[in-house]
Amino acid sequence: MKILLVDDERPARERLRALLREVRPDAEVAGEAGDGASAVALARELAPDLVLLDIRMPGMDGLQAALAMQALERPPAVVFVTAYDEHALDAFEANAIDYLLKPVRTERLAAALEKAAVFSRAQREALQRAAGGEAISVTQRGAIRRIPLEEIICLRADSKYVEVHHQGGIAISDASLKSLEARFPGRFLRIHRNALVDPARLRELARDPEGRPVVRLEGLTEVLEVSRRHLPRVRELLR
Repeated sequence: MKILLVDDERPARERLRALLREVRPDAEVAGEAGDGASAVALARELAPDLVLLDIRMPGMDGLQAALAMQALERPPAVVFVTAYDEHALDAFEANAIDYLLKPVRTERLAAALEKAAVFSRAQREALQRAAGGEAISVTQRGAIRRIPLEEIICLRADSKYVEVHHQGGIAISDASLKSLEARFPGRFLRIHRNALVDPARLRELARDPEGRPVVRLEGLTEVLEVSRRHLPRVRELLR
């Protein structure tokens, strides 16, 4: 089991390491983070099975980080580890599988690890679908929020991220374009290797000054290029 430890206090992370060696010596601590944003980045890079996650941290807190992790292609199981019991309801709404109060007792950590061990990939994928529902989790102006599908105009791949163009502006998703297409089958139309659009927003097929086919979408000022492979389907929908 690969585990990511997240707490803004190094002694707390060291104590968790020691408890893990006692309770689950075969567990691998794949990495550590001291804030939510770093935790999400490491979860994306390392694909841990479990994240032991503090809640109160500077910047992005643990609840926001947990929601962001749900948008990853392989969302981990999350167990919150905190000194405050008032966040329990919020934690389970963020789909945590357990909630441990500091100081963590050995038997409670062991029980949480057992839950994580049976948290299969199929359950993770089901959780991802349920958590996302008919919305996509995004980062916008430093905050995590969910954009309902009906507000999304198009999705554009940009380096390691996906730009989510919606009625309220542009946000960033950590999920890949391919995973979003698979997660919402039939909801978006692929017009290019780097773009998915809401087919209901198609308004016009034209040519740019270089002669390349482009589409205009309701709610989007710029035009989007259409690849030759996907051109027939776009034409069909605009007839």
